[in-house]
Formats: sequence, structure tokens, C-alpha cells
Amino acid sequence: MKVLLSWLRELAALDADPERIRQALDDLGTPVEDMARLGEGWDGIVTAKVVDLRPHPNADRIQLVDVDTGGDALQICCGAFNMAVGDVVPLATVGTTMPGGMRIERRKLRGEWSNGMLCSTRELGLGDEHGGIRILDGQLPVGVPLAEALGVEPDVLYDLEVNPNRPDAMSVAGIARDLAAHFGVPFTPPSPSPPVGGAPAADAVTVEVLDPDACGRFGAWVLRGVDVAARSPEWVQRRLTASGMRPINALVDISNYVMLELGQPNHPYDLAKVRGGGLRVRRARDGETLVTLDGVERTLTADDLLICDATDAPVGIAGVMGGASSEIDERTTEVLLEMAWFLPSSVSRTSRRLGLRSEASARFEKGCDPEVVPLAAARFCELAAQICGATTAPGAVDVRGDLPDRSPVRVRTGRVNALLGTALTVDDVRARLEPIGFACTPAGDAPGDLDVVVPPFRYDATSEIDVVEEVARHCGYRNIPVRELSKPRRGLLTVRQKERRAVRRLLMGLGLAEVLPLPFLAPGDLERCGLDPRGIELVNPMAAEESVLRTSLLPGMVKAVALNAARRSTGVRLFEIGHVFLPPPGGQVLPDEREHLGVVLAGQAATAAVEVWQVLAEGVRASAPSVVNAEVPGLHPTRAARLLVEGRSVGVAGEIDPGVLGAHGVDDRVAWLEVDLGALLDGPRRSDAYRPVSRFPSSDVDLAFEVPDEVSAFDVERTLAAASDLVWSVRLFDVYRAAPVAEGARSLAYAVRFQAPDRTLTDAEVAEARQALIDAVVRTYPATLRA
Repeated sequence: MKVLLSWLRELAALDADPERIRQALDDLGTPVEDMARLGEGWDGIVTAKVVDLRPHPNADRIQLVDVDTGGDALQICCGAFNMAVGDVVPLATVGTTMPGGMRIERRKLRGEWSNGMLCSTRELGLGDEHGGIRILDGQLPVGVPLAEALGVEPDVLYDLEVNPNRPDAMSVAGIARDLAAHFGVPFTPPSPSPPVGGAPAADAVTVEVLDPDACGRFGAWVLRGVDVAARSPEWVQRRLTASGMRPINALVDISNYVMLELGQPNHPYDLAKVRGGGLRVRRARDGETLVTLDGVERTLTADDLLICDATDAPVGIAGVMGGASSEIDERTTEVLLEMAWFLPSSVSRTSRRLGLRSEASARFEKGCDPEVVPLAAARFCELAAQICGATTAPGAVDVRGDLPDRSPVRVRTGRVNALLGTALTVDDVRARLEPIGFACTPAGDAPGDLDVVVPPFRYDATSEIDVVEEVARHCGYRNIPVRELSKPRRGLLTVRQKERRAVRRLLMGLGLAEVLPLPFLAPGDLERCGLDPRGIELVNPMAAEESVLRTSLLPGMVKAVALNAARRSTGVRLFEIGHVFLPPPGGQVLPDEREHLGVVLAGQAATAAVEVWQVLAEGVRASAPSVVNAEVPGLHPTRAARLLVEGRSVGVAGEIDPGVLGAHGVDDRVAWLEVDLGALLDGPRRSDAYRPVSRFPSSDVDLAFEVPDEVSAFDVERTLAAASDLVWSVRLFDVYRAAPVAEGARSLAYAVRFQAPDRTLTDAEVAEARQALIDAVVRTYPATLRA
């Protein structure tokens, strides 16, 4: 957010020097990323009128411009072509040193003399625009110093970092209010008084809000006698340019000016193009389309909020961008002005999905002030009267929907001091809050506490801790005393931290490498992985491609495999321990956050994931671990299973669906294991008693069974292990699907080790035990022993 010091001083009586104001902004949580001084270094720059334009005889990209500065015409060689004869432009005369340090000399360009330089906005230090020469008001006198002609005083431009929890700092008024409270000076917002006349607005327009949840307020004003050909005054253009906005035409400039000053986005329609003379707010229908002001046809979904005309035809995407069908043009004389409050999450979701970010959507996403709407509309109408000769129709059509709850927040002075380490009184707390709009009243049932009503321009502040943060900001973080801990504290690992580290060591012992993908996904990532696409969306994401909280570790791990595969690093074995965010269960506001373990084994079959599960379950001593075949979203339909501990599901294992891998450019098969680590570690455990190691020799046999696909290999393994007291270990070493095995079945081959703790087994004992295992499997499952 860029803001001029002169603009701030119009709203707050700030007499501190620019450097003190910079420090104050830093202290208030809006750090200054850059501070530039404007209107300095203009000595030698004068106004000049273009009297002739002609091609350069020796260069295609340069033209010769003759300008009048009140004496003899001067020839200038210029690479810009946006001028016309009669335009007034800034001319840096010979000998001038520009704000950037460049000195202007008389010189030849391709054989033609240039007696100075015509200046762009960037060269004057007024903004970043460098697409052509700055065109000035044609009524300005020529040959006078530019600063004098424009009435420009030296100014300071602050470039501020605005965090998501400061919607009020997205306007000049919001920053001025904060600074006024900090310095203890009056804050005076605009008090516009536009000329009013003609038929009431309610006779010309109607407003209907069909989705009051997403549109908490919608106001419509009518302006008549608008001269759209009028030019914005230089001071408006100068402020817009310094703020990073390009002046376009008077109405658009007024719209942007009001948004910057008061933080309220708005949209002017050509009233003659709004069919039926009315607006209605509703959800879009899936597949509905609208051509926006940038000329692009947008396809909408039922999640998008639309502004429609009275015939129900879309004329704008609420909070994001207007439609081309009702755009202001040179024939416009009557304007329908819209100002509204839209639900931040709704605007954010639509803006990200369409990839359409605007200054308006940025403000709506953070949360605008629904109560500033009438003031912002009056300010717009006042400027339109001054610049475009408009008259405002009496009244407005103002429809309210559901707005955020503004119930008082109980703020305990003791809690404030406990959190901040201060010794503030209740009056001290009140003195910090009331100047920034937080209304405070003593809590009748708790002396020393306050009931605080959060102002409507602070959509982010909803709880006591949010109000405490405001107290801290206006106390000044520099002024909060630093205290040493009363005694040294020795850090210790919790039981859960120790168990988590043990799991990491176990997995690294299996040859896996740990990765740390981000917990944020792009819209569509969940769906590409075959998962439910309805993830939890962030209201204020750092980037559109990181706007959805993951509900599974699968998307990030698949991306890791794809990234390695694209660099010809195949067969990677990776694991991650991280958090997933599931939709909140009933009665809970925050997401259901859980710690999961994910394992990905590139080039491996589903059995490899089951083997990791067995080692993990053994390592944490899970009680009665098992594997049950099941269909799992994102995994192969016949090579997936759920992982159980005493019958309770704690995770999934299998092979990732080939369609998911193909969507990420992975050609190989990939095994996958995901476990709810919290549920596993909190679940039942078996005894950690050890069994003695036998000093007698063992006997190994291999058994292969043909079983249907729906029979879990893990269950067969457990049956073998329990069939005889002589079984020391069972290991699945082969899975075979091909002739002569029947369709819908597979061959499972196990290596079984027999061993007794007190003797060497005889051949007869081994044969008897072997038969017991075969009988147990054949009796329990529709299985046959393979030769």
C-alpha cells in the first residue's frame, strides 16, 4: 500500500517530521518498505506546449517535437509517440539534473539536435509509469516551473507492508486514523456534501439481494448530467499515480481515488445499459458465462456471486470485476453507482479460481467496512460533481443482508497485563483503544474489565486476544519492558516428541529419506490426486497456488516423486510427518488438524507399503495390527487396503492410482502408506516384554496359496503365525497374478521359520507344524495350496 504524506495530513493533524512518521508506522505494524521524496529535483523542468510533430529523418523510433516555452520553439528528439499538437508536457531544459541524477545536455541524436528532454511520470519521480510522456492539463500556462504550475509541494511517499490482519490499513483514512491515535492528534475523515436534485434514486433503480449471507449490504446511487469527457484534475492524477494506479478517465479515477482514500471498492455502471433499471445479487449457475471489463469471457460456478440486471443477466462478478455490457463510454450521461459489502471468503474463492486479482478484490478479501458505504458514496458523488458536473439523485437504495456479529468482547485488564508483561490500568487500556474506534464500556459484573465493541472496519478482530494485540500496538512494542526469566529452564522432550523421533529413526533405518512439502495446495491439487476436492480454503493466502489446506499428505508426496522423476531420479523412497486439515466436525469452528505419516516408494508394489506398515506397527508395539482390503480414494481400486489396530482404522496402504500418477507425469508404479500418527501412537499397545532368543537351529519352509483378491495378505500372514507355537516368523516374499492362477485371484508366497526355544526340531515336528499351517489357511479362507 503506497500512501502520500500530504494525503495523510489532510485527514490527521500530523506535524511530526517524515522520519518520525516512518518509525511510527513501523511501530504500529505497518512497516515501511520504502520511503521516497517526491517533488524535489524539479529545478529546470518547465511546462511546454507541443506545436509540431514530425518524423526523424534518420530513425524510425524517434520523432522530432517542437515545443513552445514562451519564446522561440525548441526542437526535442523524443522516443514516445503519445503526444498531439496542443498538448502541454513537462520539459527538462538543458542543464537540468533529473531526480534520478541524470544531467540533461544539448546533444545530437542520429544527426538532429535535441534541446532538452520531455519527461515521463517515472522520470519525474511521481510513479512507475513509463509508457509515454506525462500529458498535463491543457489549461496550464507554458514556460513556468513545473512545480509552480502544478502547485506541487515536496512530498513523501511511503510504501507499506500490509498484513492480512489489517484491513483498515488498506486505505489512507485507516492509516491516518492509526497515526492520529499514536501521536494524540485529531483524526478528521472527509465530510462530503454533494449537490442533490431531480427525481429520487428509488424511482430510477431497484435492488434485490437473493444471497444475504454473501452480500451483507448493497447500496445504489444515481448520478445525472455526468460529463464523461471531463479530465481529472492534476492533483487527482498525481495522487493516483503515486499510489501505483494509472489515470484513465474522470469517473474511473474518482472510483479509484475513493477506494484508496476510504478503502471502499465501488463500481459505476452506465444506467442506460442496466436493463430493467435494477440490480440483483445472486449465486451463479454452473457454466454461466460473463465477459468482464478486460474482454475475457469467464465461466462461472455455483460458488461465485454475481451482480445481475433486473432481467437476471449478469453484469459483474461481485467484488472482483464488472462486466463489459454496462461499461461507461463516451455516450454515458447517467451513472448507477454500486457500493457493497461482500463476504471475504466468497470473493477470495472466486478471485483465486478465476486467477483474477484486483485492487477491489484485495480489499474485499481482507474485509471492508460495511458502515463506510454511505460516506464513500457521498465522497464519490462530491468529486463527480466537482470534476464531471454531476448531480446526485436524492436518497439511495440501500439493502442490508447478514453482516458480521459485533457483540461486545470482554477484555480483562489482568489478562492484558499477563500477556504483555505490562502494568496497565483499565483507563490505560481504554485510552489505547478508543482513539482507533474500539468503543469501551466498563463491565458491570467485573470491575476493572471492559466490554469492547470492535469497529466495523476491523473484520479481523473477533476475540479478546485480537483486542490485546491492538493495545500492544498502541502501547508500542518498544515500550513493553523486557524481563528475564526468573530461573533457568531446562528443555525436555515430551513422550510424543520422543515417539516421533523413534518413528523417524525407524523409517530412516528402512532407507527412507524425509521430505517436507508445504501444507498448502493449489485449487485442483486434491482432485488431481483422486481425493475430495473440498479442502479448506485460506481467506488471505500468500499466493493463489497456495490457497488450500491439504486434507492428505498424498498430493505433496506425489509432486515430490514427479519432481524427482522429471530429473531422472527414479526409485525414490520418501517419508513425511506433517499435519493435515480436515473439515471441522459438528460444533467445532477450527479445522480438524491431525498429524499424519506418509510413505511413498517409487517403483514398488503395494506389498512394499504393507511391509513398512508391519515394521512400523512392530516398532511402536501396536496391538493386533491388521490390513483389510478396501477401496481408497486416490489408490488403485484392487491394490489398496485400510490399516487397523484392534479393528480401528488408523491409515491406508496400497498403490497410487495410475491415473493420478499419469496426471503428474509419473510412469512407474508407486506404493503408498498414510497413517494417522496421532491415532496410532494414542492407540492400544501390546506389552514391551521381550521373548528369549532360541539357541537351537531353525527350519525354514516356503508356502504358496492361491487366494481371491479380496482376501488380505496380511490376514493370511496372521493366520499362519497363530497356527502353531513353533512359528518364529512369517514373511511374504512374492505376489503373483498370471496363469495358471485364476482370474480375480493371486498367489501369495510366504517364508515361514520354525524354531523351538528348548530343543532342535525333528523332521516330523516340522512336517506336522507345516500341515497345521496349511490346514489353518485352507479352513479360514477360500484358499488352495500351490505345488
